[in-house]
Parts: sequence; structure tokens; C-alpha cells
Amino acid sequence: MDRIWLKSYPQGVPSDIDIEHIPSLVALFEDACRKYADKVAYISMGKEMTYRQLDEDSRAFAGWLQSLGLQKGERVALMMPNLLQYPVALFGTLRAGCVVVNCNPLYTPRELEHQLKDSGATAIVIVENFAATLQQVIGHTALKHVVVTPLGEMLGALKGTLVNLAVRHVKKMVPAWSLPGSLRFNAALAAGRAHGWKRVALDRDDIAFLQYTGGTTGVSKGAMLTHANIASNVVQAHAWISPVVREGQELIVTALPLYHIFALTANCLTFLMIGAKNLLIVNPRDIPGFVKEWAKYPVTVVTGVNTLFNALLNNDDFHKLDFSTMRVTLGGGMAVQAPVAERWLQTTGVPLLQAYGLTETSPAATINPLDMHEFNGAIGLPISSTEIVIRDDDGIDVPGRQVGEICIRGPQVMKGYWNRPGETENAFHPDGYLRTGDMGYIDENGFVFLVDRKKDMILVSGFNVYPNEVEEAVAMHPGVIDVAAIGVPDERSGEAVKIFVVRKDPRVTEQDLIEHCRGLLTGYKIPRHVEFRDDLPRTNVGKILRRALKEQG
Repeated sequence: MDRIWLKSYPQGVPSDIDIEHIPSLVALFEDACRKYADKVAYISMGKEMTYRQLDEDSRAFAGWLQSLGLQKGERVALMMPNLLQYPVALFGTLRAGCVVVNCNPLYTPRELEHQLKDSGATAIVIVENFAATLQQVIGHTALKHVVVTPLGEMLGALKGTLVNLAVRHVKKMVPAWSLPGSLRFNAALAAGRAHGWKRVALDRDDIAFLQYTGGTTGVSKGAMLTHANIASNVVQAHAWISPVVREGQELIVTALPLYHIFALTANCLTFLMIGAKNLLIVNPRDIPGFVKEWAKYPVTVVTGVNTLFNALLNNDDFHKLDFSTMRVTLGGGMAVQAPVAERWLQTTGVPLLQAYGLTETSPAATINPLDMHEFNGAIGLPISSTEIVIRDDDGIDVPGRQVGEICIRGPQVMKGYWNRPGETENAFHPDGYLRTGDMGYIDENGFVFLVDRKKDMILVSGFNVYPNEVEEAVAMHPGVIDVAAIGVPDERSGEAVKIFVVRKDPRVTEQDLIEHCRGLLTGYKIPRHVEFRDDLPRTNVGKILRRALKEQG
């Protein structure tokens, strides 16, 4: 491949990376904990955790998993927002040689059951706010060990008690639940300390994460991300940011959930390598609360999605913050809109730069140079050791600015989909390039531009929504004959779900269908728009033409 992008490669960033000296993610983690032992690693609701504490507590969690008899390769599910418990459980799971299965806390019972059954997870750590969801499906899963943790469990006795009382009794955010035999998080840590931890031999090819995604099509499936995949992406990202960040001096805001691949690799792992402080935001939807928390700290780096930046810019108090310490703002997960980027620069004095990737690429594949001074509309340059080509439907490379499918090859590209060899094969070209399903082009300077998605995936606030899943849920309503789902532009979330419905019962209303979906789908997947039709456009074999519906609006 003609690696034209090297012509504009950022100064000081290597064209290739080497991870031969890194046996596993655990080695990266332990190196950081030794180097920055007395520095603050995480801040949550005012409570600080040092790298030394993180090292000790994650060792205890690993010991607890081993005390249960969990073996290398067994899957451990984590279902939490951004709490101190998350990194402890994450690194503890990896140190025990187990595989992390990240679960969205907002999953409906149906969605959670699918992921737990598909992954075969035998243990789970879940925040108590969502324990009632687990209660409904646990009997259909392979789970044997359950840790239920209150939001405030690691905040100390006084603050933790106050937070838990407020969450349970004032805000009433914890539905009644019953999970016999479940354990509190601190009890698990105590048991792990008593048992002790035995180091597990890990290979770079061992799976570290089953990160669930719809891929480019179809039902949710687990991308097998190995220690080599994630370590490569961490080293790639580190190489990219190292010219502009300072070891042991950065404070990064983590509002995106750590269970999402963007924040997991960028915030949780990459900034761990440079001894950064990580400010965890439990509920980023509470913009006033988020801004109030931000105001307490000299923030230097922030990552997010377009909708988050837009929401902050629409908050009056955000404009009153001191941005003098800010160095880097990175947007990913969905396209950054030019008006948002322009307002961000005007307000903060820091350019909002785009990055691009997929769950299947761990995720970073392209990032804009961090010393750029304005928004350029591109999703960036390919990062170190990453090759990108643009191909047509026949798999042939297309020249110049011609639009085609973005295809990626590099050490961060997944091993494949868990227990789905057929879908794994379909995801790759014979020469190893991953088919992203995204359409784009490369300009004469090597910058990659995203044009549109090849498939019908809908992107709501950075999260993938797959029409098949929405349609299946709507079709469960007894008053529905036929349904098709598409994405339509939305100022707040980038895209929103719209459904076209042929009714069996003419009394069925838009609100009936939206309420029906609330019990089956996570919030961002629920249709925002409903249009009733007498029929739907179809191919000659009866397949609904979503493309025609999109053209009609």
C-alpha cells in the first residue's frame, strides 16, 4: 500500500510501534503502579485513590476470584457506571487471568441476558441500582458468583453512608432486589486479601476483553480483544499524545462510561501509562452536576462525544470555568459537528480534535495531530503501525478522494467475534483488512474523512443502534404487522431512531409503541419518531428497503 499519510505524520510520533517488551496489559498496569505509586490515580465524588491503593485493591480482587476457583480465561462481567469499584474490578479480573465482559448498566433484562449467556460469564460485579435487572435473568445464565455494590461503597464510611442513603431513600434510585448468596464489594476484597493472589502467566494472544458490539451488522456479539490488541492501541495512543502531554501532571475528565471502548482504552488505560489523575463522572447526563465537579479541579484533558460537548456548551456555568490549564480535547464515538467544534474553541481556547475507531479496533485507528489549532473535518491520520485503505464493493482499492469503504489493518484489530467464526470471516478481507462498514476517503495529505455508513447502523450519542434489534422489539407488540427502523438527524444526539409501522390494530398509538419499547430496549435505542404506513417498500424477494425509507425521510 502507498502509505501517503506518512507525508504529514506528526513530528515526534513513530510510524511503527513495538510491544515485544510488553507481555500483557497486567505488565503495563503494574509498571504504572510502581512508577506512580503515591500519585492519585482516580477521583470519584471527592474521594481519591492512589496508584498504590489501586494496585493493592486490584490484587485483592484477583485473589477473591482465585479463591472461588476461577481459572484463566473465565469471563467476569462488570456492570457499573464510573465508580472507584470499576478500575479495581477491571485490573483485578485481568490479574486473575480472566476475561472482562463490560455490560452497560442501562441494559434491559433481555439485553443483559443475551450478553451474559453469550459470553458464558460465571461472575459479575454490579452496582445495586441495577441488581433488579439481574435478578430477572440470572436463572438463565451461567453466573455462580455475584457481587452487588452500592454507589458509595468505596468512598469511606461517612461519605459512603451519606451517598447510599441519598441514592436509596431520597432519590429512590435502587429498586427492590433479591440475589441470594451475593456479596458486597468490600467483603470480596477482604476475602481476597485473606486468600492471597497468585500470579497468572499471560500471553499477548490471550483474550483480555469480550467487548460487545453489533459489529457492522446484526445482533450484539463479543469482539475478542487480546492483551496484544489493547496493549498495542495503548502504546499507539501513547506515542500519539506523548509530544503534548506531561508524565505525572495531567488530569483527565472521564465522563464517558468506562465500559465503552473509547473511555476504556483512552482514559482508563492510556492515561494510566503517564500517571495521570482520572476524574470519574458518575452521571454525565447531569450536566449541572458535571460542571460543578469540573470546577473543583485544574482539568488538562477531556474526551467525549459530540453530544456531550454540545450539552456542556449549552450550560451557562460551563462558560464560567477556568480553562487556563486545558491542553487537549478529543472527540470520538460519533462525528464531531463543525459548529460544536467552533463554539468549543471559542469558549475554551482549545481545539476539539476528532479521532476514529471501532470496538473491533480497540478502538483507535485514526487521530488528528494534537498540535492542530482548528477543526478540519477529518477523522485524523492513521496512527502508528496502522494501515488504512479505501475499497469498493468488490474489495478493490480506490484512488485519490474517491469514496469507498474504510478498511483497517493493524495490531489493534480484534482477533474475531466470540463463537462466531462465520461472522469473523465476513468481517475481514482475505489480506487481513477489517471491513468497517463506514464510507470515507483519504485526501492528498493522508487525512481520512468519514462520509457515511455503508450499513444501516444508527449512531445515537456515540452508541451503536442496530435496526434489526429495534424492529424485533417493536414487532413483539400485538398491534404491529410490520416495522422498519432507520436513523434520522437529531440536533441533540446526532441521530435518533425512527420507525415506520404497519398496524394490525388501528387503535395503536405512537405513545403505545414507545412505552412498549421501554421494557425491551435501552433508552438510546428507543424510537423517538413513529410514522404509520399502509405498507412498506420492499425488494422483489420481500425484504424491506430501509434505504427507500431514508430517502423519503
